Amino acid sequence: MRKIIKQRQIIADTWHYVEEEPDASAVIVPLTQWQTERESLLASGRKLGVKLGPADKVELLAEDAAKLQVIALEFTGLGEGRGYSQAHILRRRYGFKGELRAMGKIQRDQLFCMARCGIDAYELPEGSNLEVALTAFTDYSVAYQPGLDAGGVQLKQRAG
Repeated sequence: MRKIIKQRQIIADTWHYVEEEPDASAVIVPLTQWQTERESLLASGRKLGVKLGPADKVELLAEDAAKLQVIALEFTGLGEGRGYSQAHILRRRYGFKGELRAMGKIQRDQLFCMARCGIDAYELPEGSNLEVALTAFTDYSVAYQPGLDAGGVQLKQRAG
C-alpha cells in the first residue's frame, strides 16, 4: 500500500487513481472524466476525488468542490508552479475544505511552500524517504507573507 504525508503525518493512502483500480471505493479521476461522467460518479456512492493537471482550469471545479473529498494537483517538474495557484484558488476563492494533495514530481524542498498555499497531503515519488520529507515543515519558523497554513508571519517594522 502506498504511503503519503497527510497533515504532517505519514499514513497509508486509502485513495486509488481510477487508472490503477477502477472499482475502488475511494477513487481519484482525471478532470476530463469528471466532466463527462459527473452524474454517474456522484450516483455511484463512492468517495470521489479529481486530479488536476497543470493546464487544467481550476474554475471548472468551482461548483463541485463541496462534492469532492480530494483534489490532487499534479506537478510535472520543478519548474511547474501552477499547482500552487490552483491550491490557493481552491482554498480561498472556492472554500474547498477537503484534502488538497500534491502529486507527481515533487521534492522535499517544495513541501513548506506547498503547505503555505493550502496543500495538506503529499504523494512523493516512489522511493522517497517520507521521514526525511517531514522535516521540511520545520525548516522555517516564520514567513514574510500570510499563507493558508498555520505558520506565523513576521512583519517588517518601518524605522521612524
